[in-house]
Amino acid sequence: MKYENNKVTDITIAYIGGGSRGWAWTFMTDLSMDSSISGTIRLYDIDEAAAKSNEIIGNKLTEREDTVGKWNYVTSGSLEEALTGCDFAVISILPGTFDEMDSDVHLPERLGIYQSVGDTAGPGGAIRALRTIPMFVTIGEAIKKYAPKAWVINYTNPMSLCVKTLYHVFPEIRAFGCCHEVFGTQKVLKGICEESLGLEHADRSDIHVNVLGINHFTWFDQASYKGIDLFPVYRDYVNSHYEEGYNEPDKNWANSTFECAHRLKFDLFRRYGLIAAAGDRHLAEFMPGDEYLKDPETVKSWKFGLTTVKWRKEDLQKRLEKSRKLVSGEIEMEQKPSGEEGILLIKSLCGLERTVSNVNIPNTFLQIPNLPAETIVETNAVFSKDSIKPVAAGAIPENVLELILPHTKNHELILKAALTCDRNLVYEVFLNDPLVKGRASKEEVIKLADDMIDATLSYLPEGWK
Repeated sequence: MKYENNKVTDITIAYIGGGSRGWAWTFMTDLSMDSSISGTIRLYDIDEAAAKSNEIIGNKLTEREDTVGKWNYVTSGSLEEALTGCDFAVISILPGTFDEMDSDVHLPERLGIYQSVGDTAGPGGAIRALRTIPMFVTIGEAIKKYAPKAWVINYTNPMSLCVKTLYHVFPEIRAFGCCHEVFGTQKVLKGICEESLGLEHADRSDIHVNVLGINHFTWFDQASYKGIDLFPVYRDYVNSHYEEGYNEPDKNWANSTFECAHRLKFDLFRRYGLIAAAGDRHLAEFMPGDEYLKDPETVKSWKFGLTTVKWRKEDLQKRLEKSRKLVSGEIEMEQKPSGEEGILLIKSLCGLERTVSNVNIPNTFLQIPNLPAETIVETNAVFSKDSIKPVAAGAIPENVLELILPHTKNHELILKAALTCDRNLVYEVFLNDPLVKGRASKEEVIKLADDMIDATLSYLPEGWK
């Protein structure tokens, strides 16, 4: 890397999952709009044709006159080629296909177990982890061999287990996980501030929060805006809008598979006293299965939706068509900020900024003192030149800790299960999961686990067969 005039050039980024039609495009667009960093993006994907398409799309974006962030995109044929000598490695992969995710999400429905996402917690999250962990073992070993000093940014779910696997394989790795769920809750607080306090155009970055928890089950125990304690403001808003929820002006939960009215957040605040800091679809999966996800009608009453894999498959076809048009030049990539902070964090690690943001890393410094050091926690951290220093978040209140502990225990069990191909550990994970507990007999749960493992065998190591 070269530093001159508050800019850094010749940065090399390895993008693992470089054929992505989602996160990769977001990453490219954000890079194209920032003139302070530039360099080379090496795109690696097991679907090399998809990576090649993104190479063309990325270079077309660079060639545009309105693009100020100039990057050269190249396709790499192997992890060694992508990683050797890189400064940063970004991991954004889909473990398997949507056919495997179909069984992750929908097979448990035969026992009345519903999942609103199916990629982090619940039976779906566990089986997705069995596919993902071996892939991350391979990636972690490659990073250790070819790029041991690189900063590694993970966007793949299940986030906690992906990061946990990287550190298991290579304890000295410099890896962290990025998630935008906290930003979404800050945006809700910004809107409530504007509505309740008569403000105009409040900046999300001025909503200062203390973050503590695990990915997709994260909480705020402090929130303020320019000296104003937002907890009383939030409490008054929740009490006044509990039934209808928060209506974001540019979104409608009833017309989108990803949106919500934040009623579940409101309910958790009333019950536990903290602001839950993820989307309702994710939060619901960490809670007992007879509550928010009891059945589709219950889900609808809380004003969020079940994201079906059928919808994901249809959306993929649209993305493939968009990719074709971007490659051919029929359409251009829209240069619109994503709201993600990945580029800002890269700039901070290069020394151009100093940023406080939420991050998923091991609890090594006991930033949450009542969780074990090996737990992957989500808290704030200070990003600066070649440094990530976690912020001491403080202890999680006991009532919320009781909700989190079954999941941190399952993270330990599913990592061991994936590494040893042990079905008995998977059974234990299923039986311990709050979505499953009390919803079916032990025999039914074990049969479900076996069927879900068998449905994804082609993506699992030989030891599972």
